[in-house]
Amino acid sequence: MSTDLGATEGIESRELVHFVTQQTRFALINNILQHPDQLASMYELEELNPSVSDATVYKHIQKLIDAGIVREVALEDDQRRQGYPWKFYGLTEEGRDFLEKHDLLAAEETLQRIYESISDKPEKMTKYENAPRPDAT
Repeated sequence: MSTDLGATEGIESRELVHFVTQQTRFALINNILQHPDQLASMYELEELNPSVSDATVYKHIQKLIDAGIVREVALEDDQRRQGYPWKFYGLTEEGRDFLEKHDLLAAEETLQRIYESISDKPEKMTKYENAPRPDAT
């Protein structure tokens, strides 16, 4: 599969659409989109996908990173706080553009409203949701 997100015609584009819409990967993309900062920690992604093993969540995030759709960002050492996450996952600019071009971001606002309405989040999830995050660049 091509990871050239600029390829918008032909087989590469179709393969990438198929790749990102695989059930687990698309759920993870949607989890990132619905997160208040659009930078979710691995723990948050795991909690939002209870029917998927933690190892599977990690594997699919890595595949999305390798494909150029998702990026891993980390807090600087002096910003890290004990007991809080310091690595986060968000869409790359190219990934967002690709998803938008293929109408895969249509539900973004709805996803955010659904996420905001979840009232029974575990305490740790709320703590992680409010953790310091790197500046979005």
